[in-house]
Amino acid sequence: MAIKRIIIFSGGRLGEWALSYISEGDWLVGADSGARFLVANGLKPRLAIGDFDSVSSEELAQIGEVSEELISCDPVYKDFTDTEMAVEWALSQCPDELLLLGALGTRMDHSLANMHLLRKARDCGVQAVIADDHNRIALTGEGETLRISKSESNFTHVSLLPLSLEVTGITLEGFQYPLHRATLRLGQSLGISNVLNDAEGFVTTETGLLLVIQSRD
Repeated sequence: MAIKRIIIFSGGRLGEWALSYISEGDWLVGADSGARFLVANGLKPRLAIGDFDSVSSEELAQIGEVSEELISCDPVYKDFTDTEMAVEWALSQCPDELLLLGALGTRMDHSLANMHLLRKARDCGVQAVIADDHNRIALTGEGETLRISKSESNFTHVSLLPLSLEVTGITLEGFQYPLHRATLRLGQSLGISNVLNDAEGFVTTETGLLLVIQSRD
């Protein structure tokens, strides 16, 4: 059976907004306390994974009872974050899409590491997005065109940040501040806080990897 989308709930910022992303047919994965969030909201994770150092032994027992599968590891000797372990498992299932919720929070190191996981998914040919109640982050590049629709979100700004040292051939259509075959280099802020003028906007690149961040205050 083809898997259309896997949603990973991680241990960062989560709330009721996250539940609105769930659609029928989605596979739900809880990474560490993300599994607790799913169970607390009456949802059954297909997988709960992590070292579970953020949950109590009683909560872990409940997670194990509800989840279809539980993978627990030692927090000292593991080589990957809980979210990366969840992503690795999700990619092994060959979904069409991967959505990461709770991947952003107060820990900037974890937030940045999770944004880098978009590259891992892309290398496997899987479309991946990170979202929370203020941001939606996607990765594009190397001859691709990313479509952004006003009607599909309430985000007011669109920012472009290179994930590679250089991104060339950036062309923006439908934006207040258009670009035509522009180059962005790591450390530049030229791509911050653009706005859609049209109902749809298009971001095209020729080389490099580009983070496209839709956001609102």
